[in-house]
Amino acid sequence: FTGAGISAESGLATFRDSGGLWAQYKIEDVATPEAFAKNPALVLNFYNIRRKQLLNTKPNNAHIALNRLSSKYQLSIITQNIDDLHERSGSKNVLHLHGKLMESKSVKTNKTYPIQGHELNLGDLCEKGYQLRPNVVWFGEEVPEMKNAIETVSQAKIFIIIGTSLNVYPAASLLNYANLAERIILIDPQGSKINDIEVIRDTATKAVPCLVEELLIF
Repeated sequence: FTGAGISAESGLATFRDSGGLWAQYKIEDVATPEAFAKNPALVLNFYNIRRKQLLNTKPNNAHIALNRLSSKYQLSIITQNIDDLHERSGSKNVLHLHGKLMESKSVKTNKTYPIQGHELNLGDLCEKGYQLRPNVVWFGEEVPEMKNAIETVSQAKIFIIIGTSLNVYPAASLLNYANLAERIILIDPQGSKINDIEVIRDTATKAVPCLVEELLIF
């Protein structure tokens, strides 16, 4: 289960970065349905900037190392991130809780479309003539993949949490469903001890490759 911390090490700004992209905007102005209704051009441009940044970013060794677990385990990746760094690292089974930055969807039909290049603008329409918006889950919207995520976590024997503060709900509640997990491991430089969770206080790029080595040996 990955969050912004793993992508931050590739250079992508997070919500809490001071001086980063998010610091220049109020969340309520660019990441809510109301914001899109009020000023769609501003919202579209904000995501165009993020998309351009993503296209100039590469997966890091934490993304890449996770894929090695597939040689021994049935690996499922659930991510809060809307970037495609897991897929670009070679990950095959990725569930995006909060949508995909490189996709658009019709405001009317919810049908999704890949975005060519990095821009999505006013006047870009689906085949039925409705405006396209970023295929991301905004604050105040339901998380459509939550049910599938819960089902996956509830079957996990090992649950690894990487680069998330566990403060964003409902995603953070996934921890409550890891009832069959023999090990729950949190990788976070500021991670706090929670019940029987193993905490590795280090960055993803340092901790994930080491943990993968351990899991492949034993």
